[in-house]
Amino acid sequence: MNTRDLPSVTQLLPGQSLRVAVDADALLLVLEGRVSVVSPPSWFGETVFSVKNEFQEGEVFEAGRGGWIEVSARTAARVQGIPRAMHEVRPRGSRVARLVQLLLPS
Repeated sequence: MNTRDLPSVTQLLPGQSLRVAVDADALLLVLEGRVSVVSPPSWFGETVFSVKNEFQEGEVFEAGRGGWIEVSARTAARVQGIPRAMHEVRPRGSRVARLVQLLLPS
């Protein structure tokens, strides 16, 4: 799966992981369940690091920059990618994420 496939909905079982290449500003909407997302690696001085965050139903991960992310299901989950071209407003809170979820085709 890569950025051009992002609008599809992906279902993950608990413990399953998905690695996907994303463009900068792409969004990943959690439609159901709970997932952790590891951001693309970055450099800080001479050290490489990645940030890991957890997201629940209705929350959105925004890729600050392009690269490979890893999405791991903590519970049974469904996620949907939203490429940069498909979003004009960047959802930050769960209410806006829910609105984006309702407006996009399933």
